[in-house]
Amino acid sequence: MTGFGKAEYKNGYELTIEIKTVNNRFLDILPKYPKSFIIFDDAIRKTVQSKLTRGRVELFFTFNDAREDKKTLGTDIALAKAYYGAAEEIAQALGIENDLSVSRIMKIPEVVSQISDQSDEEEIKQIIISTLTQALNNLNVMRFNEGEKLKADLLERIAEIERLVSVIAEKAPLVAQNYRAKIEERVKNILENTQVDESRLLQEVAIFADKSNIDEELTRLRSHISQFKQIVAGENAGRKLDFLIQEFNREANTVCSKSNDVDVTNTALMLKCEIEKIREQIQNIE
Repeated sequence: MTGFGKAEYKNGYELTIEIKTVNNRFLDILPKYPKSFIIFDDAIRKTVQSKLTRGRVELFFTFNDAREDKKTLGTDIALAKAYYGAAEEIAQALGIENDLSVSRIMKIPEVVSQISDQSDEEEIKQIIISTLTQALNNLNVMRFNEGEKLKADLLERIAEIERLVSVIAEKAPLVAQNYRAKIEERVKNILENTQVDESRLLQEVAIFADKSNIDEELTRLRSHISQFKQIVAGENAGRKLDFLIQEFNREANTVCSKSNDVDVTNTALMLKCEIEKIREQIQNIE
């Protein structure tokens, strides 16, 4: 389900976390954080998994150490030499002066970085987890509000499916009767005044009625409708509805294949259309 959440922490350390989610069948976590946060990757993912079960989740971290106490800096001399060597090579190739100064080298990411002790790491980890949890909670508030609107839409659509199933159920018993009338009329037109063999006619109609009977499919559709309403009223409905909507489609396809009546077929096609609309919508549900 789509949504956005944000949270900030400012007390010595400054941390801003923004979360954007879009639809996905599975949980796909994509964190974008400073390189120094790699050690917290597992904690970040577990925190997200505790709050979300589906969706493509993009996380954006902005971090700054604004503490006033003395900081320890480390330098990556090998990396600085590599940058200077590359600049020197370019300068010689182009016949120009190498103007790469120490101050510029120090501004290159990872050449100079802050060294944190283990206690700092644990403190930062707890700040990340608490701030991320708040951002996820804010995200879920937005997703809940959207979910309520989506729930109302799904219940309207399932009500339409229920109506179409009732229409088909009313028309289904008439199919065999109409078939008998048509075949009897056809035989009379062909044989004109010849007496129609009633037993043979009844046998033909019985065979047709058995082949085109959709009572079982209608019963299963009504059962699916009942299950659908129960699932929508609960939590973590997405995966359950994914499976259930496949069953809806299976029954609707069978009704279409068995039907030998234009009205029933047209209504079944309308049913399939509504099922497809629901299938698209439930991709937004966690």
